[in-house]
Amino acid sequence: MLLPYIEKNRIEAGCDEAGRGCLAGSVYAAAVILPPDFHNEILNDSKQLTEKQRDTLRPIIENEAIAWAVGIVTPEEIDRINILKASFLAMHRAIKQLKVMPEHLLIDGNRFTPYPEIAHTTVIKGDGKYLSIAAASVLAKTHRDEYMEKLNAEYPDYLWNENKGYPTKAHRDAIRLHGATSYHRKSFTLLPPSQLTLDF
Repeated sequence: MLLPYIEKNRIEAGCDEAGRGCLAGSVYAAAVILPPDFHNEILNDSKQLTEKQRDTLRPIIENEAIAWAVGIVTPEEIDRINILKASFLAMHRAIKQLKVMPEHLLIDGNRFTPYPEIAHTTVIKGDGKYLSIAAASVLAKTHRDEYMEKLNAEYPDYLWNENKGYPTKAHRDAIRLHGATSYHRKSFTLLPPSQLTLDF
């Protein structure tokens, strides 16, 4: 069973990102403050949920959360500052948009760039341990998936409606055949060196 908080009677926001390992598209992060009595039988790490379960949970989380927000960092920014810093920046942008400022942050993972004047705790595999981080993982994932499906309409050859920008064989085959788009992260290894025929 997921835990509601680390410390009782403190406003805590869970934070998580989606799209860090993708070859294309922005990285998304969400910050979520849940009521202390929030309960949901389905909610878990978004990677453990089906797409249908995530889509069911998204409006529940958005409607019942005390506050929630999503932060985005573009492929151009990722290429400029690297994906780790971009993931933290996306979390910062989400936190900054919260209508209620938290007193403490629960961060999925083992590293984080401190947010000004708010203490944080990093939690390895936190999306499977704390409700607020799990909720953030669901929002980050669903908002990003929706974004990638819109990009797929512009570039259907890359099958982003299926792979969401992750390095599947079909995605890399499309890069090999059609080249990189403006949404691809040029700082990433889009193709193995032996197959790299792209001209950026």
